[in-house]
Amino acid sequence: MIETGLRDKVVIVTGGAAGIGKATARRFAQEGCRVASWDVKDAAPEDGGIFQKVDTGNSAAVDAAVKEVIARWGAIHVLINNAGILRDGQLVKYKDGAVAAILSDEQFDAVINVNLRGVFLCARAVTPHMIAGGGGVILNASSVVGLYGNFGQTNYVAAKAGLIGMTRVWARELGKYHIRVNAVAPGFIATDMVKAMPEKILQSMREHTPMGRMGQPEDIANAYVWLASDAASFVSGAVLSVDGGMVTGT
Repeated sequence: MIETGLRDKVVIVTGGAAGIGKATARRFAQEGCRVASWDVKDAAPEDGGIFQKVDTGNSAAVDAAVKEVIARWGAIHVLINNAGILRDGQLVKYKDGAVAAILSDEQFDAVINVNLRGVFLCARAVTPHMIAGGGGVILNASSVVGLYGNFGQTNYVAAKAGLIGMTRVWARELGKYHIRVNAVAPGFIATDMVKAMPEKILQSMREHTPMGRMGQPEDIANAYVWLASDAASFVSGAVLSVDGGMVTGT
């Protein structure tokens, strides 16, 4: 077994109540980490960890949650910015010679607030503690759609592409403090929410993935563990696609 150097590290996982976030929190707990799972939905903590109900788009809530983690464990070594929402819709849907629907201000702002601004708020709150502790790792959940776009997802794609830009800026700014910053870009992942979709859609996802299957939440969790580990100690400013070859095959 490869030694990751993660035992006893303090890890925050946002969006940790379900799907990729839950798998990620569990995986870091298996490495012997002390994990703080954050979500707006209630969930049980991982063994040896805590659960905090946090709206990552709310600055005061994020600051309070970080303060609680520091009070309990005295440090923060890894931040996984996984929380995200969907509010899909076409920019303008035109039908029968007229505008049938538009992407509303509310749809756009809700996604940007959680998926982009929330990452900014979490990183801003955690970074001073990482600097004081001599370093750390920040990992941001982008998406393959942030690399090539996707129909009906102006807001989501804007946020995920923005995360790639922020990742590269922070890698430049924070490297001198021994803080590494990277992004993971998942492809189609078989979370419970996705698996509830009609089989026709699921089959299309599999067909668009060169490896012929969807990924599992654990595939993304394993990528996060590697990027946070000593094995990736010289990796910063990178975007790791975990997509079964989907970007290559697009």
